[in-house]
Amino acid sequence: MDDFVDYYELLQISQNAELQTIQRVYRMLAARYHPDNPETGDIDKFVLLKQAYDVLSDPERRAEYDKEWLQHNTQPMPIFEMKEFVVGIDAEMNRRLGALCLLYNRRRESPDHPTLSMLEMEAKMSVPREHLEFTVWYLRDKGYVRRDETTGEIAITSEGVDFVEAHRPSNRLVHKLLKSPDIGVKVRRAP
Repeated sequence: MDDFVDYYELLQISQNAELQTIQRVYRMLAARYHPDNPETGDIDKFVLLKQAYDVLSDPERRAEYDKEWLQHNTQPMPIFEMKEFVVGIDAEMNRRLGALCLLYNRRRESPDHPTLSMLEMEAKMSVPREHLEFTVWYLRDKGYVRRDETTGEIAITSEGVDFVEAHRPSNRLVHKLLKSPDIGVKVRRAP
């Protein structure tokens, strides 16, 4: 079982976040999840936040973690191997939602670099570029995504965000794809 925890996702910060940002966000979240907080205290979440802070605030440990983070984030996401993304006409509709969710997450996690390249999308979704071209064409034609003129990378638009959020309650795949530190974060034991 993969016990990798995305500390950047957990802290809801960019991988490029500076130490001051890491410290500020950690203090805010640690206060929220501290076991002494009667309303929002959560010992498991607090311990995990402490682990994330310890790793990301230490330059050597962070550099080591970043290598693992990069390896983990270049592998296909297992959800895209489900039949709902591979078989039949519904697969194309689900790929569209999947692509939008990836772009939604990127926009949320990395506002300074909210785009994904076709290569990154291909790697994360484990879908051939030829299939993704149709998907991206459709999403761009509907106004849900835009393609950067210089880099060719793709970003979600505000219309795309609204579309994803409107489908979140009714579509279990969208719900699974939208990352949330409160959902699906696996506890990683300290080495």
